[in-house]
Parts: sequence; structure tokens; C-alpha cells
Amino acid sequence: METLTTKQKIFNSPVTTIILALLVFMAVVIAGQQITSKLLALTPLDKDYRSLLKGLLVSAMCVYSYILFFKKYEKREVTEFASKEFIKNILLGIFVGFTLQALTILVIYLNGSYSVIAVNPVSFILIPLALMFTVAIIEEILVRGILFRIVEEKLGSYISLLISGVTFWILHLINPHSTFLSGLCITAAGFLFGAAYMYKRNLWFPIAIHFAWNFTQSGIFGAITSGNEKTNSLLEAKIQGSEFITGGAFGPEGSIQAVVFCFVGTFILLALCHRENKIVKPYWR
Repeated sequence: METLTTKQKIFNSPVTTIILALLVFMAVVIAGQQITSKLLALTPLDKDYRSLLKGLLVSAMCVYSYILFFKKYEKREVTEFASKEFIKNILLGIFVGFTLQALTILVIYLNGSYSVIAVNPVSFILIPLALMFTVAIIEEILVRGILFRIVEEKLGSYISLLISGVTFWILHLINPHSTFLSGLCITAAGFLFGAAYMYKRNLWFPIAIHFAWNFTQSGIFGAITSGNEKTNSLLEAKIQGSEFITGGAFGPEGSIQAVVFCFVGTFILLALCHRENKIVKPYWR
């Protein structure tokens, strides 16, 4: 009986839960991408539309696998993906992400470092739309839905915010052209998304902010995102000038104003969390 209790404690521990959830989720992501790619390749659809559908299908599989896993494993109702206020959370998140990124680009423009070369057809945004939506869902489930949420239950909001923010930065270390400023911005963005989840207790809100931040940057303004290759975009732009303002080869996320705007957004959300008593204290308090 004592051995069984010990096994149950290990099985239900936060570390075990995080490891199992990560393994299951990543297996779904990898398998989902492979299966959808092969199935969609059999259709007569254009490459852009296949990419869009692939993104939507993989995203749906990610959300469903998260709900199913935690419903069975933790034996609870998974409220992180509740449909209540879904539209409100999505629209508010898109507004926040778009505004923060638009302000970042505006500083580059006012510095004389951003100019529009051409306006592309709307169809050009399909690939970045699908890509950024899928990336936002995968990363938010991994870092906020699994890591942040489970750690917060034991160690409280602030320690969990720190751990998840640093983890978010570590995950982006392998990105090309990383700098000190880009690392600071990625960490600040991790804090922003974590604070967004704390405030709404719903993953749709940080997913929408994350998506809008990335999509506005690459899909609309034609900038590089996190040091990756440039995607198609609505605006064909020329960005040159001081790396301190433009972010250089890493993109606007490596700029000083992006860091400032992410921290400002974080502080506002944390202030709202305090006002509405949404800060979780560590177990020893």
C-alpha cells in the first residue's frame, strides 16, 4: 500500500506531469505535421492554400490533444481553452499584439530606417498567416499551458513567470543572429504572454497576442521574425539603419523599443492581475 502511494505521488508530481505532457504534445505536433503534409499533397490545392489548411489542422490537433490529455490525466474540466468569451479574448489579444508590434515598426519608420517598396496581393499573407498561427498555438501550449500553469500551482505566479520567460528565451537561442537585445526582448515577450494568461486564465488571449505580434511583423510589415528567413508579406519593405533601432538581422524583436513595449505591456497586465487578485502565491505562503 505504501509503495502504491509513492508511485501515485511520483505519477502526479508536477515534474512528471510536465514531462509526460511535453512528450505527448510534441508527438502529436510532429505526427500531425507529417500526416497533414502527405494528405494535402494528394489534393489539387495551391501550395499557399495547402499551407493554410495544414496550419489550421495541426493547430486544431494541438488544442484537442492538450484538452484530452489534461482532462484524463488531471481529471478536471480544461478551462484554459473554454469557449466562453472566445471572440473577446481573440480580438483583444490581436489588438494588443498588433499595437505593440506596430509601435515597434513606427519607431523604426520615424528613425528613417523603414520604407515601403511595394504593396503585394493579399494572397501573399496566407503562408505567414498559417505559419504564425501554428507557431503561436504550439509555443503557448508548451510554455504557458504546460510549463507556466503547472509550475505556478506550486511555486506561484512570479517564480513561474520567471522560469517560463527564461525558458522561452532559451528556446529561441538557436535562432540565427541572436543578440543581447533580442534575448532580452524574447524574455520580455515571455513575461508578456505569461501575464496575459494570468490575467485571463485562458490560453486564447496569449495565443492571440503572440500570433498578432509575429504576423504583424512579418506578414504585414515585411520584417524578419526572430532571425528566421523572411516570409511573403503584404508590404515589401526596406529596413536599414542602426541595429539598436531596427534589430538588424534578427528583425525588430532585436530592437530596444521592442524590449520597452513588451515590458510596458507586461507591467500593465500584472497591475491588472494585482487589482483583480489573480496572483497565485507559492505553496509555502
